[in-house]
Amino acid sequence: MPRPTGPATDPLDDPVFAERYRAMNARDARFDGQFITGVHSTGIYCRPSCPAVTPKPGNVSFYLTAAAAHEAGLRACKRCLPDAVPGSPEWNMRDDLAARAMRLISDGTVEREGVPGLAHRLGYTPRHLGRVLTAELGAGPLALARAHRAQTARLLLTGTDLPITDVAFAAGFTSVRQFNETIAEIYRTTPGGIRASARRRPATAAEPEAGAATLSLRLPARAPFDGRSLLAFLSARAVAGMEQGGDGTYSRALRLPHGAATVRLSLTGSDDAPAVQCDAVLADVADLAPLVARVRRLLDLDADAAAIDEALSADPALAPGVRAAPGLRVPGAVDPEEIVFRAMIGQQVSVPAARTALTRLTDALGEPIELGGFTRLFPTPAAIAERGHEVLRGPARRVESIIGVARALADGALHLDVGESREELEARLLALPGIGPWTAGYIALRVLGSPDILLTGDLALRQGAARLGLPGEARALAAYGARWAPWRSYAGMHLWRA
Repeated sequence: MPRPTGPATDPLDDPVFAERYRAMNARDARFDGQFITGVHSTGIYCRPSCPAVTPKPGNVSFYLTAAAAHEAGLRACKRCLPDAVPGSPEWNMRDDLAARAMRLISDGTVEREGVPGLAHRLGYTPRHLGRVLTAELGAGPLALARAHRAQTARLLLTGTDLPITDVAFAAGFTSVRQFNETIAEIYRTTPGGIRASARRRPATAAEPEAGAATLSLRLPARAPFDGRSLLAFLSARAVAGMEQGGDGTYSRALRLPHGAATVRLSLTGSDDAPAVQCDAVLADVADLAPLVARVRRLLDLDADAAAIDEALSADPALAPGVRAAPGLRVPGAVDPEEIVFRAMIGQQVSVPAARTALTRLTDALGEPIELGGFTRLFPTPAAIAERGHEVLRGPARRVESIIGVARALADGALHLDVGESREELEARLLALPGIGPWTAGYIALRVLGSPDILLTGDLALRQGAARLGLPGEARALAAYGARWAPWRSYAGMHLWRA
């Protein structure tokens, strides 16, 4: 949001500006990460809750991204560390080109494929993509990716003891000189200065594995955060050899662009400033950025939980559940293709039965690893397409459907990633034999983090609705649930919980 111009213009006449200015003046931490405050009189940008003296409205601009603030010539505030906050929920709430691009940029697509690769994934030319992002977010794809690299580097500098040269390349910079120049421009200090000034917590006792990098990071969540319920959901579906659940913890192995990794997630922080402790082992430290992005999506850390709870509490049927579990989250995904098979194998069977079938599939066809105490990665679509008939059980038509989807994923006829729009993703899935509305909706819910999907075809969800005195029939529940928009995915989690 650029500054108003002209001597007679009062920026507070703009209702969006006025709302953000009030949030900044109140030091409201709920808005941290949702927008950035640029203070032109000091040349810095801050999080809304920064304790510094409130600047005059005429000296302020608000931005949706750190990159836009960089483009305006501003540097990050050393006092409030504006990039050390939960990310913006905008990129899951919105389903437009800018939001889809931001999801892919946070996953490291520009570092791996360049801007042409990003544009190709989104179905536009690089020039058009640049125009849209600059108009809507205040910065083009290169500037957005550069800001993301700087944030990844800061994570590595403050959370690990990696040599600074290794940090540069792990964060995606092509040279140490480029790295040093970027850090100096954005943070007005050196990489060594960031490391020296960080409030370092006691180092973890994890021993590094041969040829792997062991990292320990603290990932902030937006309050309130019912992390215990979320980790319990994932633990209940844990596949032996690949995942493990515990009391308030969840661990797993996963496949990243440059190799395998394992993560152990546990809850930390306070009710007002919740966080997740992420202890990771990576075959290649260059995968840190996609790892962090995928863990954040898996745990839905950036959801605007306060707004969601307030909206759902307006329904007397949901209000008691919201009070009992504030900050309930929608589980996401670290691997879109894995979610497809989880959904297809798990439909119409119990959670324990699905877990047994997925464990058998992973044990037989998963790629063997020895990393972080795990022995298998989830099978690739190619492995399932080739040998799935040997392992999958059940009606022949259902097995053929799973094999058909595996073939489509393996040969590229079906492509899934966080850059998809919900409409396109569901249409592509529904065109395949064996995938119906429930399966397509569940995949979109988990892969994209779409906030407004109510899976009325789910029996357990309808039973939960009936227990709360709500319609238990799919069509009637869908009509009633329209009042929960745009948070129907979260309403569905409360119904499941019931």
